[in-house]
Amino acid sequence: MAYSDQLQSKIDHLQKRSQPLALGSIEFSSPLILAPMASICNYPFRLLLEELGAGGTVSELISAHAIHHGNARTMKMLRLHEKERNVGIQLFGENADMMAQAAKVAQDFGPKFIDVNMGCPVRKVVTKGGGSALLKDPLALGPYLKKIKAAISIPLTIKIRMGWDEEGVNADEIIHVANEEGIEFVAIHGRTRAQQYTGKADWNYLESLKAESPLPLIGNGDLHNPYSVSQRLATTGLDALMIARGALRNPFIFLESMQDNPKEQIFSSVDYLEIIQRLFELICAAFDQDRVRLIQLRKFIVWFAAGFPNASKFRAAAFQNQDLDSLMISTKQYFLSIENRGKSIDFEGVFMNSGHG
Repeated sequence: MAYSDQLQSKIDHLQKRSQPLALGSIEFSSPLILAPMASICNYPFRLLLEELGAGGTVSELISAHAIHHGNARTMKMLRLHEKERNVGIQLFGENADMMAQAAKVAQDFGPKFIDVNMGCPVRKVVTKGGGSALLKDPLALGPYLKKIKAAISIPLTIKIRMGWDEEGVNADEIIHVANEEGIEFVAIHGRTRAQQYTGKADWNYLESLKAESPLPLIGNGDLHNPYSVSQRLATTGLDALMIARGALRNPFIFLESMQDNPKEQIFSSVDYLEIIQRLFELICAAFDQDRVRLIQLRKFIVWFAAGFPNASKFRAAAFQNQDLDSLMISTKQYFLSIENRGKSIDFEGVFMNSGHG
């Protein structure tokens, strides 16, 4: 579906304020990039966010082991939409040979780059040696990255954290190893693995890394609203910013961050309804079963509703709804009923304080 003239005009106006950039050999249409999030960044959501101003996107983290075993569900996760322009596929796994083979498979799906997940703090990932566990042994990292890079012809990137824990902060060392192995850029979350998603991202540390980094750096962490993104964009020395959870409650965050007054809410509940309808279309094209479509769509709808009047009541009803068509009808009724009233979100409160990528 095409967006209404009114919504498309607002999108176009703000997109004109974005400046394209290159990180190494990889070009993005904006310095604001959608971060990889597990079970979230499938191609319907990625394409929607690219249409709404994300300069690039990264897939949900995908298991190299599952690719190796030909898992049908995992192979579907590798799919890209023909309209996606600036997308990378993120892989995780501790075994270099298996990662290299998985990267070759992923490359055939047509991404701009392959990204190695070295930041996931989730126990089931790190106990096997993947995700953040890779940060613990920088000496082993060089051969690991070398083997993956040799298997593909497109750029290789990595996403990391500051280190394993407070005593093991070593992102500077990791960046220099990455540079020696020809990594294109490094995205870094401003927390350690031990912090998970608690506390505050340490942007002072991220900025200090940039001063000495031989590679382009993307900063990530606590970019939950357009104002914080705009402020960080205006002051950072890093090359780009990566937005994760902030895009779940405000999918317009990439556009609203470009406003003269990023505290102003220019997208109404009717605009939210339009993009939900667009996401419905994309999800129905991507998934065959109505049950899967319902589960996929419902989580985004309730996130998008956050902060609007009576959102908690709507959320409870949505999760009780077991029919896709009925969910879309009630969603339309809800977003039209609140007319043009704005959102009110507690950005200091806990939101998805658990592993997601």
